[in-house]
Amino acid sequence: MTNDTEIRSVLIAGAGSIGAGVARSFAKSGFTIHVLSRNPGRLREALAGVDIVDELPAAPPDLIVESFPEFAELKRRLYRDLEDAYGGVPILASNSSGLPLEELMQGLRYPQQFLGTHYLYPADASEFVEVMRTGKTSDAAVARVLAALRRCEKTPMLLNRPVIGALVNRLQHALLHEAYYLIEEGIVSAEQVDDIARKLLAPRMCVTGLLLQKDISGLDTHALAQRTIVPHLCHDKTPSRSLQALYRDGHLGLKTGKGFYDWSKADPAHIRATANENVAKIIALMKELEVIPYGVR
Repeated sequence: MTNDTEIRSVLIAGAGSIGAGVARSFAKSGFTIHVLSRNPGRLREALAGVDIVDELPAAPPDLIVESFPEFAELKRRLYRDLEDAYGGVPILASNSSGLPLEELMQGLRYPQQFLGTHYLYPADASEFVEVMRTGKTSDAAVARVLAALRRCEKTPMLLNRPVIGALVNRLQHALLHEAYYLIEEGIVSAEQVDDIARKLLAPRMCVTGLLLQKDISGLDTHALAQRTIVPHLCHDKTPSRSLQALYRDGHLGLKTGKGFYDWSKADPAHIRATANENVAKIIALMKELEVIPYGVR
C-alpha cells in the first residue's frame, strides 16, 4: 500500500460509549481525529486532546466511522449530508450492530466507498473489529480500512458479505436467546447463567475457542449429542419476552439502576472502569498463555 492511499484523517460521527472508544483508538495511534457531536462540551474531559466539533469539518477526512443510534433513517440522513459535503472522497464505515447494510446503503451515490466496521465494547481496548463489505464495496476501500485498523493494533475480522449481526453478535445472541428461554421457563436464574458463562465457558473458550475445543474433545461425542440437543433448543424467531419487558419498562441495566440485577446502590463509573480493567488483564494473560493452536494453522 502506498502512502497516497493510506488513511490519515478520521471523522467519528457520534460519540456514545462506542464512538468515544473508537476516537481514542485512532487518536492514540497517530491519526488526525475529529469527533462530531451534538453536545461537544460533555466530551471535553473524556476525549482530552481530540478535536470535538458540532459541524462537519471543511476538509474531507479519509475515513468516516458512523456510530449513530440504531435508527436507519437517522443514519441515512447523515450519509446524505456527508456525501453532499464531501462527495465520494471519504470511505464511509457504519458501526451498526444490527441494521442491514444493504438497506443503509440505499440512495448512496458512492456505494463503492461504503462498508461496515463493527467495534466491540470497549472499543479502544477490544482487539477485534468486524469489517463487512457489501457487493458494491471496492477492494481498495477494504484494503485501506484493514490497514488503518492494523495500525491501531486491532485484528480486523473480514466478512465477505454482510449479514445482520455480523459474527460476534450472531454468536452472542444465539447463546443469549437460549439463556433467556431457560430463565423465562424457570429452569435457571440469571445468576446461574452468568456463573457458568464466567467460570466454565469463558475460561475454556479463552484457551480453545469453540470449534478447536470440539476437535480436542472428539467430534463423535459432539455430533451424537447435537442430534439429541439441537431439536430441543429454542428456535423461535421472537425476541425474548423478559428482555423486551425490561426495555419496555425503562429498566436498562446499570444506566437506570435496574436490569437483570439491582444496580440501585452501585457506582456506574466504578463498575464500568473495573470491568474494562479486568477485561484488559484477561486479554493480556491470554497473549501470555498463547500456546494453542499448536501449529495447526
